[in-house]
Amino acid sequence: MRTTQEILTEALGAKRLLADLTTEKKNAGLLAMADALTEQQDEILAANRQDVEAARGVISPVMIDRLQLSEKRIADMADGIRAVAALPDPVGEVRAVIERPNGLHIEQVASPMGVIAIIYESRPNVTSDAAALCLKAGSACVLRSGKEAHRSAEAIVEAMRDGLQRAGLSKSLICLIEDTSRASADALMHADGYVDLLIPRGGAGLIRAITEHATVPCIQTGTGICHVYVDAAADLQMALRIVDNAKTSRPSVCNAEEVLLVHRDVADAFLPALREALVTRRKAQGREPVELRLDERAAAIIPGTPAGARDFDTEFLDYILAVRVVDSLSAAIRHIAEHSTHHSDAIVTGDSEAAARFVREVDSAAVYVNASTRFTDGGEFGLGCEMGISTQKLHARGPMGLRELCTCKYVITGSGQIR
Repeated sequence: MRTTQEILTEALGAKRLLADLTTEKKNAGLLAMADALTEQQDEILAANRQDVEAARGVISPVMIDRLQLSEKRIADMADGIRAVAALPDPVGEVRAVIERPNGLHIEQVASPMGVIAIIYESRPNVTSDAAALCLKAGSACVLRSGKEAHRSAEAIVEAMRDGLQRAGLSKSLICLIEDTSRASADALMHADGYVDLLIPRGGAGLIRAITEHATVPCIQTGTGICHVYVDAAADLQMALRIVDNAKTSRPSVCNAEEVLLVHRDVADAFLPALREALVTRRKAQGREPVELRLDERAAAIIPGTPAGARDFDTEFLDYILAVRVVDSLSAAIRHIAEHSTHHSDAIVTGDSEAAARFVREVDSAAVYVNASTRFTDGGEFGLGCEMGISTQKLHARGPMGLRELCTCKYVITGSGQIR
Protein backbone atom coordinates (compact mmCIF):
# COMPACT_ATOMS: atom_id res chain seq x y z
CA MET A 1 0.00 0.00 0.00
CA ARG A 2 1.34 3.40 -0.97
CA THR A 3 1.53 6.02 1.74
CA THR A 4 -0.61 9.12 1.70
CA GLN A 5 2.53 11.23 1.40
CA GLU A 6 3.62 9.35 -1.72
CA ILE A 7 0.22 9.93 -3.30
CA LEU A 8 0.25 13.63 -2.42
CA THR A 9 3.68 13.95 -4.03
CA GLU A 10 2.33 12.29 -7.19
CA ALA A 11 -0.61 14.72 -7.30
CA LEU A 12 1.65 17.72 -6.78
CA GLY A 13 3.66 16.67 -9.83
CA ALA A 14 0.47 16.30 -11.86
CA LYS A 15 -0.56 19.85 -10.93
CA ARG A 16 2.26 21.18 -13.11
CA LEU A 17 1.23 18.99 -16.06
CA LEU A 18 -2.24 20.53 -16.11
CA ALA A 19 -1.01 24.07 -16.72
CA ASP A 20 -0.36 23.34 -20.39
CA LEU A 21 -3.47 21.27 -21.13
CA THR A 22 -5.80 22.75 -23.75
CA THR A 23 -9.57 22.56 -23.45
CA GLU A 24 -9.57 19.99 -26.25
CA LYS A 25 -7.12 17.77 -24.37
CA LYS A 26 -9.10 17.98 -21.15
CA ASN A 27 -12.34 17.17 -22.95
CA ALA A 28 -10.74 14.22 -24.71
CA GLY A 29 -9.63 12.91 -21.33
CA LEU A 30 -13.10 13.34 -19.87
CA LEU A 31 -14.82 11.54 -22.74
CA ALA A 32 -12.33 8.68 -22.49
CA MET A 33 -12.97 8.47 -18.75
CA ALA A 34 -16.72 8.24 -19.36
CA ASP A 35 -16.27 5.50 -21.96
CA ALA A 36 -13.97 3.56 -19.63
CA LEU A 37 -16.58 3.58 -16.87
CA THR A 38 -19.18 1.90 -19.05
CA GLU A 39 -16.64 -0.48 -20.61
CA GLN A 40 -15.48 -1.62 -17.15
CA GLN A 41 -18.89 -1.65 -15.50
CA ASP A 42 -18.69 -5.39 -14.75
CA GLU A 43 -15.54 -4.88 -12.69
CA ILE A 44 -17.04 -1.84 -10.96
CA LEU A 45 -20.27 -3.67 -10.13
CA ALA A 46 -18.35 -6.68 -8.79
CA ALA A 47 -16.34 -4.41 -6.47
CA ASN A 48 -19.51 -2.61 -5.42
CA ARG A 49 -21.25 -5.88 -4.55
CA GLN A 50 -18.40 -6.64 -2.13
CA ASP A 51 -18.82 -3.22 -0.52
CA VAL A 52 -22.59 -3.65 -0.21
CA GLU A 53 -22.34 -7.12 1.33
CA ALA A 54 -19.74 -5.94 3.84
CA ALA A 55 -21.95 -2.97 4.78
CA ARG A 56 -25.18 -4.92 5.36
CA GLY A 57 -26.09 -4.79 9.02
CA VAL A 58 -23.51 -2.05 9.58
CA ILE A 59 -25.27 0.87 7.90
CA SER A 60 -29.01 1.50 7.40
CA PRO A 61 -30.93 0.26 4.34
CA VAL A 62 -31.30 3.87 3.15
CA MET A 63 -27.52 4.32 3.33
CA ILE A 64 -27.08 1.01 1.50
CA ASP A 65 -29.08 2.61 -1.32
CA ARG A 66 -26.54 5.45 -1.44
CA LEU A 67 -23.73 2.92 -1.66
CA GLN A 68 -25.26 0.55 -4.21
CA LEU A 69 -24.46 0.87 -7.92
CA SER A 70 -26.32 -0.49 -10.92
CA GLU A 71 -25.80 -0.39 -14.67
CA LYS A 72 -28.07 2.67 -14.78
CA ARG A 73 -26.18 4.48 -12.03
CA ILE A 74 -22.88 3.83 -13.77
CA ALA A 75 -24.39 5.07 -17.04
CA ASP A 76 -25.55 8.18 -15.19
CA MET A 77 -22.03 8.69 -13.82
CA ALA A 78 -20.60 8.46 -17.33
CA ASP A 79 -23.23 10.89 -18.63
CA GLY A 80 -22.31 13.27 -15.82
CA ILE A 81 -18.69 13.27 -17.00
CA ARG A 82 -19.80 13.88 -20.60
CA ALA A 83 -21.95 16.79 -19.39
CA VAL A 84 -18.87 18.35 -17.77
CA ALA A 85 -16.94 17.93 -21.02
CA ALA A 86 -19.69 19.82 -22.85
CA LEU A 87 -19.52 22.82 -20.51
CA PRO A 88 -17.39 25.89 -21.27
CA ASP A 89 -13.86 25.72 -19.90
CA PRO A 90 -13.67 28.09 -16.91
CA VAL A 91 -9.87 28.31 -16.94
CA GLY A 92 -8.69 31.51 -18.60
CA GLU A 93 -12.09 33.19 -18.46
CA VAL A 94 -11.63 36.95 -18.11
CA ARG A 95 -13.94 37.92 -15.26
CA ALA A 96 -13.16 41.62 -15.16
CA VAL A 97 -11.15 44.21 -17.13
CA ILE A 98 -9.78 47.44 -15.66
CA GLU A 99 -8.14 50.18 -17.70
CA ARG A 100 -6.07 52.51 -15.54
CA PRO A 101 -5.30 56.19 -16.33
CA ASN A 102 -1.57 55.33 -16.44
CA GLY A 103 -2.18 52.92 -19.34
CA LEU A 104 -2.05 49.66 -17.36
CA HIS A 105 -4.45 47.02 -18.68
CA ILE A 106 -5.59 44.77 -15.82
CA GLU A 107 -7.54 41.53 -16.24
CA GLN A 108 -8.96 39.26 -13.56
CA VAL A 109 -8.53 35.78 -15.01
CA ALA A 110 -9.94 32.48 -13.72
CA SER A 111 -7.17 30.03 -12.87
CA PRO A 112 -6.94 26.52 -11.40
CA MET A 113 -6.79 25.81 -7.68
CA GLY A 114 -3.96 23.32 -8.24
CA VAL A 115 -4.53 20.20 -6.13
CA ILE A 116 -8.02 19.59 -4.75
CA ALA A 117 -8.56 16.89 -2.14
CA ILE A 118 -11.99 15.45 -1.42
CA ILE A 119 -12.84 13.41 1.67
CA TYR A 120 -16.20 11.67 1.27
CA GLU A 121 -18.17 8.76 2.62
CA SER A 122 -20.35 6.10 1.02
CA ARG A 123 -21.44 7.54 -2.35
CA PRO A 124 -19.40 6.01 -5.18
CA ASN A 125 -20.69 8.53 -7.75
CA VAL A 126 -18.79 11.26 -5.90
CA THR A 127 -15.61 9.57 -7.16
CA SER A 128 -16.39 10.25 -10.81
CA ASP A 129 -18.11 13.60 -10.28
CA ALA A 130 -15.17 15.01 -8.34
CA ALA A 131 -12.56 13.72 -10.76
CA ALA A 132 -14.39 15.13 -13.78
CA LEU A 133 -14.92 18.56 -12.28
CA CYS A 134 -11.32 18.84 -11.07
CA LEU A 135 -9.90 17.90 -14.47
CA LYS A 136 -12.08 20.38 -16.38
CA ALA A 137 -11.24 23.08 -13.81
CA GLY A 138 -7.54 22.41 -14.38
CA SER A 139 -6.75 20.80 -11.03
CA ALA A 140 -5.34 17.45 -10.00
CA CYS A 141 -7.57 15.62 -7.54
CA VAL A 142 -6.84 13.47 -4.51
CA LEU A 143 -9.81 11.33 -3.53
CA ARG A 144 -10.24 9.81 -0.09
CA SER A 145 -13.27 7.51 0.02
CA GLY A 146 -14.88 6.11 3.15
CA LYS A 147 -14.06 2.50 3.90
CA GLU A 148 -17.62 1.34 3.06
CA ALA A 149 -17.17 2.39 -0.57
CA HIS A 150 -13.43 1.91 -1.00
CA ARG A 151 -13.52 -1.15 -3.29
CA SER A 152 -16.02 0.65 -5.53
CA ALA A 153 -13.86 3.79 -5.56
CA GLU A 154 -10.78 1.75 -6.49
CA ALA A 155 -12.55 0.18 -9.46
CA ILE A 156 -13.97 3.54 -10.62
CA VAL A 157 -10.61 5.29 -10.32
CA GLU A 158 -8.83 2.47 -12.14
CA ALA A 159 -11.27 2.80 -15.05
CA MET A 160 -10.93 6.59 -15.19
CA ARG A 161 -7.13 6.43 -15.04
CA ASP A 162 -7.20 3.94 -17.92
CA GLY A 163 -9.30 6.45 -19.84
CA LEU A 164 -6.82 9.24 -19.15
CA GLN A 165 -3.94 7.12 -20.37
CA ARG A 166 -5.85 6.21 -23.52
CA ALA A 167 -6.32 9.95 -24.18
CA GLY A 168 -2.60 10.58 -23.78
CA LEU A 169 -2.88 12.18 -20.34
CA SER A 170 -1.16 11.33 -17.08
CA LYS A 171 -2.88 8.89 -14.73
CA SER A 172 -1.61 11.03 -11.88
CA LEU A 173 -4.30 13.62 -12.56
CA ILE A 174 -6.62 11.39 -10.49
CA CYS A 175 -5.26 9.86 -7.28
CA LEU A 176 -7.03 7.72 -4.69
CA ILE A 177 -5.79 7.50 -1.10
CA GLU A 178 -5.24 3.84 -0.27
CA ASP A 179 -5.34 4.13 3.52
CA THR A 180 -8.93 4.44 4.84
CA SER A 181 -7.95 4.99 8.47
CA ARG A 182 -8.29 8.29 10.28
CA ALA A 183 -4.56 8.87 9.77
CA SER A 184 -5.02 9.55 6.05
CA ALA A 185 -7.79 12.07 6.71
CA ASP A 186 -5.53 13.81 9.24
CA ALA A 187 -2.72 13.84 6.69
CA LEU A 188 -4.91 15.54 4.10
CA MET A 189 -6.12 18.10 6.64
CA HIS A 190 -2.52 19.08 7.33
CA ALA A 191 -1.05 18.71 3.82
CA ASP A 192 0.17 22.31 3.61
CA GLY A 193 2.15 22.84 0.43
CA TYR A 194 0.47 19.87 -1.27
CA VAL A 195 -3.29 20.50 -1.07
CA ASP A 196 -4.65 23.84 -2.28
CA LEU A 197 -8.27 23.13 -1.35
CA LEU A 198 -9.90 20.44 0.79
CA ILE A 199 -13.60 19.62 0.38
CA PRO A 200 -15.44 17.33 2.82
CA ARG A 201 -18.60 15.54 1.66
CA GLY A 202 -20.42 13.57 4.28
CA GLY A 203 -22.15 13.73 7.62
CA ALA A 204 -22.05 16.48 10.19
CA GLY A 205 -19.28 14.82 12.20
CA LEU A 206 -16.91 14.58 9.23
CA ILE A 207 -17.56 18.15 8.12
CA ARG A 208 -17.17 19.55 11.64
CA ALA A 209 -13.91 17.68 12.24
CA ILE A 210 -12.38 18.95 9.01
CA THR A 211 -13.49 22.57 9.29
CA GLU A 212 -12.31 22.72 12.92
CA HIS A 213 -8.93 21.03 12.50
CA ALA A 214 -7.72 21.48 8.90
CA THR A 215 -4.75 23.77 8.33
CA VAL A 216 -5.24 23.71 4.55
CA PRO A 217 -8.03 25.84 3.02
CA CYS A 218 -11.37 24.02 3.06
CA ILE A 219 -14.94 24.61 1.92
CA GLN A 220 -17.78 23.50 4.17
CA THR A 221 -20.31 21.40 2.29
CA GLY A 222 -23.00 21.45 4.91
CA THR A 223 -25.47 19.00 6.25
CA GLY A 224 -29.01 19.46 5.00
CA ILE A 225 -31.73 20.09 7.55
CA CYS A 226 -34.05 21.23 4.78
CA HIS A 227 -37.48 22.72 5.50
CA VAL A 228 -40.71 22.97 3.55
CA TYR A 229 -43.22 25.52 4.86
CA VAL A 230 -46.85 25.12 3.76
CA ASP A 231 -48.33 28.61 3.94
CA ALA A 232 -51.95 29.56 4.64
CA ALA A 233 -52.26 30.51 0.96
CA ALA A 234 -50.81 27.25 -0.37
CA ASP A 235 -52.40 25.05 -3.02
CA LEU A 236 -52.62 21.98 -0.77
CA GLN A 237 -52.44 19.43 -3.59
CA MET A 238 -49.29 21.12 -4.86
CA ALA A 239 -47.91 21.18 -1.33
CA LEU A 240 -48.58 17.47 -0.91
CA ARG A 241 -46.74 16.62 -4.13
CA ILE A 242 -43.77 18.79 -3.13
CA VAL A 243 -43.52 17.38 0.41
CA ASP A 244 -43.85 13.81 -0.84
CA ASN A 245 -41.09 14.33 -3.41
CA ALA A 246 -38.80 16.27 -1.06
CA LYS A 247 -39.02 13.57 1.61
CA THR A 248 -39.39 10.24 -0.20
CA SER A 249 -37.77 10.45 -3.64
CA ARG A 250 -34.33 9.84 -2.09
CA PRO A 251 -34.24 10.43 1.67
CA SER A 252 -30.53 9.61 2.02
CA VAL A 253 -29.28 12.77 0.28
CA CYS A 254 -28.56 16.22 1.68
CA ASN A 255 -31.31 18.02 -0.27
CA ALA A 256 -34.08 15.81 1.11
CA GLU A 257 -36.64 17.46 3.37
CA GLU A 258 -36.23 16.79 7.09
CA VAL A 259 -38.71 19.29 8.60
CA LEU A 260 -42.25 20.26 7.59
CA LEU A 261 -43.82 23.47 8.90
CA VAL A 262 -47.57 23.92 8.37
CA HIS A 263 -49.57 27.10 8.93
CA ARG A 264 -52.29 26.60 11.53
CA ASP A 265 -55.03 27.75 9.13
CA VAL A 266 -54.45 24.77 6.80
CA ALA A 267 -53.16 22.18 9.29
CA ASP A 268 -56.54 20.49 9.86
CA ALA A 269 -56.95 19.91 6.11
CA PHE A 270 -53.34 19.27 5.14
CA LEU A 271 -52.00 16.96 7.86
CA PRO A 272 -54.55 14.13 7.39
CA ALA A 273 -53.85 14.19 3.64
CA LEU A 274 -50.14 14.12 4.39
CA ARG A 275 -50.48 11.07 6.63
CA GLU A 276 -52.63 9.32 4.04
CA ALA A 277 -49.99 9.86 1.34
CA LEU A 278 -46.78 9.28 3.31
CA VAL A 279 -47.92 6.58 5.71
CA THR A 280 -51.15 4.77 4.83
CA ARG A 281 -50.80 4.71 1.05
CA ARG A 282 -47.11 3.82 1.13
CA LYS A 283 -47.82 0.89 3.46
CA ALA A 284 -50.61 -0.34 1.16
CA GLN A 285 -48.20 -0.17 -1.79
CA GLY A 286 -45.53 -2.17 0.06
CA ARG A 287 -43.22 0.85 0.29
CA GLU A 288 -41.43 2.17 3.34
CA PRO A 289 -43.79 4.50 5.24
CA VAL A 290 -42.56 7.80 6.62
CA GLU A 291 -42.37 8.10 10.39
CA LEU A 292 -43.99 11.42 11.29
CA ARG A 293 -42.49 12.99 14.40
CA LEU A 294 -45.09 15.50 15.52
CA ASP A 295 -45.08 18.52 17.81
CA GLU A 296 -48.03 18.79 20.23
CA ARG A 297 -50.24 20.76 17.84
CA ALA A 298 -49.68 18.37 14.94
CA ALA A 299 -50.21 15.37 17.24
CA ALA A 300 -53.63 16.77 18.18
CA ILE A 301 -54.64 16.44 14.51
CA ILE A 302 -53.06 13.16 13.33
CA PRO A 303 -51.42 10.15 15.03
CA GLY A 304 -47.64 9.78 14.91
CA THR A 305 -44.52 9.74 17.05
CA PRO A 306 -44.12 12.59 19.56
CA ALA A 307 -41.24 14.78 18.45
CA GLY A 308 -38.18 14.67 20.70
CA ALA A 309 -36.02 17.55 21.80
CA ARG A 310 -33.55 17.11 18.93
CA ASP A 311 -35.88 16.10 16.12
CA PHE A 312 -36.02 19.58 14.60
CA ASP A 313 -32.20 19.72 14.57
CA THR A 314 -31.48 16.33 13.03
CA GLU A 315 -30.53 15.34 9.49
CA PHE A 316 -32.32 11.99 9.51
CA LEU A 317 -31.30 10.78 6.03
CA ASP A 318 -34.14 8.29 6.42
CA TYR A 319 -37.91 7.94 6.11
CA ILE A 320 -38.49 10.28 9.05
CA LEU A 321 -40.08 13.74 8.95
CA ALA A 322 -40.36 16.20 11.82
CA VAL A 323 -43.64 18.16 11.65
CA ARG A 324 -44.58 21.41 13.40
CA VAL A 325 -47.66 23.62 13.20
CA VAL A 326 -46.83 27.35 13.21
CA ASP A 327 -48.99 30.41 13.69
CA SER A 328 -47.65 32.58 10.88
CA LEU A 329 -45.12 33.15 8.13
CA SER A 330 -43.04 35.03 10.71
CA ALA A 331 -43.03 31.99 12.98
CA ALA A 332 -41.95 29.74 10.09
CA ILE A 333 -39.09 32.07 9.16
CA ARG A 334 -38.06 32.31 12.82
CA HIS A 335 -38.07 28.51 13.17
CA ILE A 336 -35.90 28.12 10.06
CA ALA A 337 -33.46 30.75 11.33
CA GLU A 338 -33.09 28.85 14.61
CA HIS A 339 -32.84 25.33 13.21
CA SER A 340 -31.71 25.47 9.56
CA THR A 341 -28.27 24.43 8.34
CA HIS A 342 -28.69 27.04 5.56
CA HIS A 343 -28.81 24.42 2.81
CA SER A 344 -32.23 24.38 1.07
CA ASP A 345 -35.57 25.68 2.33
CA ALA A 346 -38.91 26.03 0.54
CA ILE A 347 -42.25 27.82 0.83
CA VAL A 348 -45.44 26.62 -0.84
CA THR A 349 -47.80 29.55 -1.28
CA GLY A 350 -50.04 31.39 -3.71
CA ASP A 351 -49.30 34.70 -1.99
CA SER A 352 -46.59 36.56 -3.92
CA GLU A 353 -45.88 38.90 -1.01
CA ALA A 354 -45.36 35.96 1.36
CA ALA A 355 -43.08 34.31 -1.19
CA ALA A 356 -41.03 37.49 -1.62
CA ARG A 357 -40.62 37.90 2.13
CA PHE A 358 -39.58 34.25 2.54
CA VAL A 359 -36.94 34.65 -0.17
CA ARG A 360 -35.63 37.87 1.43
CA GLU A 361 -35.44 36.62 4.99
CA VAL A 362 -34.47 32.96 4.74
CA ASP A 363 -30.67 32.87 4.74
CA SER A 364 -29.96 29.62 2.90
CA ALA A 365 -27.86 28.63 -0.10
CA ALA A 366 -31.01 27.66 -2.04
CA VAL A 367 -34.45 29.15 -1.35
CA TYR A 368 -37.45 27.70 -3.18
CA VAL A 369 -40.92 28.98 -3.99
CA ASN A 370 -43.40 26.24 -4.95
CA ALA A 371 -40.77 23.59 -5.80
CA SER A 372 -39.10 20.63 -4.11
CA THR A 373 -35.78 21.06 -2.30
CA ARG A 374 -34.55 18.00 -4.21
CA PHE A 375 -33.50 20.28 -7.09
CA THR A 376 -30.45 21.57 -5.18
CA ASP A 377 -27.99 19.74 -7.37
CA GLY A 378 -25.33 20.75 -9.87
CA GLY A 379 -26.89 18.76 -12.68
CA GLU A 380 -30.37 20.15 -12.02
CA PHE A 381 -28.94 23.69 -11.98
CA GLY A 382 -27.23 23.15 -15.35
CA LEU A 383 -23.72 23.02 -13.87
CA GLY A 384 -23.00 19.43 -14.92
CA CYS A 385 -22.27 17.31 -11.87
CA GLU A 386 -21.26 19.01 -8.64
CA MET A 387 -18.50 18.85 -6.06
CA GLY A 388 -20.92 19.43 -3.21
CA ILE A 389 -23.37 21.97 -1.82
CA SER A 390 -21.53 24.76 -0.03
CA THR A 391 -23.44 26.26 2.90
CA GLN A 392 -20.80 28.84 3.71
CA LYS A 393 -20.64 32.32 2.19
CA LEU A 394 -17.02 32.97 1.31
CA HIS A 395 -15.83 31.98 -2.18
CA ALA A 396 -18.62 29.52 -3.00
CA ARG A 397 -22.24 29.00 -1.97
CA GLY A 398 -24.76 26.43 -3.18
CA PRO A 399 -23.94 23.73 -5.78
CA MET A 400 -20.21 23.89 -6.53
CA GLY A 401 -19.56 23.55 -10.24
CA LEU A 402 -16.61 24.44 -12.42
CA ARG A 403 -16.63 28.16 -11.73
CA GLU A 404 -16.47 27.60 -7.97
CA LEU A 405 -13.50 25.24 -8.37
CA CYS A 406 -11.38 28.01 -9.86
CA THR A 407 -9.56 30.83 -8.16
CA CYS A 408 -8.32 33.89 -10.03
CA LYS A 409 -5.18 35.80 -10.81
CA TYR A 410 -4.69 39.38 -11.97
CA VAL A 411 -2.78 39.79 -15.21
CA ILE A 412 -1.38 43.28 -15.68
CA THR A 413 -0.02 44.42 -19.03
CA GLY A 414 1.95 47.63 -19.31
CA SER A 415 4.31 49.48 -21.61
CA GLY A 416 7.11 50.31 -19.21
CA GLN A 417 5.09 51.95 -16.40
CA ILE A 418 6.80 52.39 -13.04
CA ARG A 419 5.36 53.56 -9.74
